[in-house]
Amino acid sequence: MSEPRPAKPAPDASRRSERSRRAIFDAALALVSETGYAKTTIEGIAARAGVGKQTIYRWWPSKAAVLLDAFLDLAARANEALGGSADSEIPDTGDLAADLAYVLRATVDEMNDPAFDAPTRALAAEGIVDPELGARFTEALLEPQLRYYVRRIEAAQAAGQVDPDADPRLAVELLVGPLHHRWLHRTLPLTHAYADALVDLAVRGLAPRS
Repeated sequence: MSEPRPAKPAPDASRRSERSRRAIFDAALALVSETGYAKTTIEGIAARAGVGKQTIYRWWPSKAAVLLDAFLDLAARANEALGGSADSEIPDTGDLAADLAYVLRATVDEMNDPAFDAPTRALAAEGIVDPELGARFTEALLEPQLRYYVRRIEAAQAAGQVDPDADPRLAVELLVGPLHHRWLHRTLPLTHAYADALVDLAVRGLAPRS
């Protein structure tokens, strides 16, 4: 009498869900880059990802919410590829200008990358008309990045490299604000040289008063 065959393991629902989620993220980012935000639809994302649109609606209330999570996932993966983690801080080599320039140059590269440019612009535009989405985008992505800058400048203050009366948050906005203004309005090209010039001006302004 032959022995009964062992039962096949039950499908891993969590793995299947993760595959679907990844396919949806990839589809949303691809469609926004190819056709623009206005022409991207839940139906189009579902068809591109090979899932039913009800699967998407079960996890997200709108295409903007899908795109936000897809973009946050993209940013996290890009950070990991560079050897960072969700809690990566700005390097502290003791040279504030060099550390800030390193991070600002990486930001320029990201802004110039089509994979980031289209979804970022779409989210920025949608966040204006959807305050809840805009607040979530700021809280989940922008504020953590700004806090990294603030902590690096505070460390430089503690080391005596920055005026103790300088407002670290204001200093950060002087650094990243012009970068985002040039990117948003496409006034002039975003380059490493521009990032270096911003750092040079900001660090000179932050120097301790004699």
